[in-house]
Amino acid sequence: MAARRKATTETSRLAHRASGTAAGNRMVPEETPVAFSFAGTTHAVMMASPADFEDFALGFSLTEGIIADSQEIEAIEVEDHGAGIDIQIRLKDLANTRFEARRRRLAGPVGCGLCGIESIEEAMRSVDAVSASKLTLDAEDITRSVKLLSKVQPLHQETGAVHAAGFYIPGKGVVMAREDVGRHNALDKLAGALAKAGINGASGAVVVTSRVSVEMVQKTAAIGSAFIIAVSAPTALAIRTADEAGMTLVALVRGDDFDVFTHPDRVVLGVAKHVA
Repeated sequence: MAARRKATTETSRLAHRASGTAAGNRMVPEETPVAFSFAGTTHAVMMASPADFEDFALGFSLTEGIIADSQEIEAIEVEDHGAGIDIQIRLKDLANTRFEARRRRLAGPVGCGLCGIESIEEAMRSVDAVSASKLTLDAEDITRSVKLLSKVQPLHQETGAVHAAGFYIPGKGVVMAREDVGRHNALDKLAGALAKAGINGASGAVVVTSRVSVEMVQKTAAIGSAFIIAVSAPTALAIRTADEAGMTLVALVRGDDFDVFTHPDRVVLGVAKHVA
């Protein structure tokens, strides 16, 4: 059956402020276990906001390299089991054969000291190169993308407790955005939404409200974008991975200020000055 759940819940709380303490209510986001099952077998379980399930399934399949494009999915069925959501994903023959081979490769014998080595290599997989991208952004594009993303976050405006991932195209603004309690989930949902809408990932920049970890870089590269723009800081591994992939990583966007960590040639700026 199709799954429909509330994304938020009203709860009581005791609010302490400088002016005093008062009892009241507040909207908080829901989160629920979401399982991705391929060929009837659970592959991964995420804690996520109960919304945009089909986008989530498609985007996860794409950014994790399970499928090469949306045409490799035969069907997506979302089932509500009370305790959580099970998304059954049926792959077409070639994609299913690849997935089964991958699953066998990642499975190791119990007690084997080295049986996780393939999983480590999978986590550190090489990312899609985006160095051929000709997309450039100026300072106004970067600051505007973050400002526009803040205007299309209804769940965050209601709860103040979720992340967002958006897609910014110069001259068009933020054309797509998704929210979730998990930053990776929001980006997966965005990837799925872009694929469903037929929007070319090379045409714009991924904009996120979170820090930039290596997984965020990997997923952005899978989308095909040569830009990731974030309001928080990146990790060192994310910087190295973005640099190797030819991706421009912009972070710590605060008002009109931001830092460019990799491939600054895509960002049109004024005369550079040294800052500590």
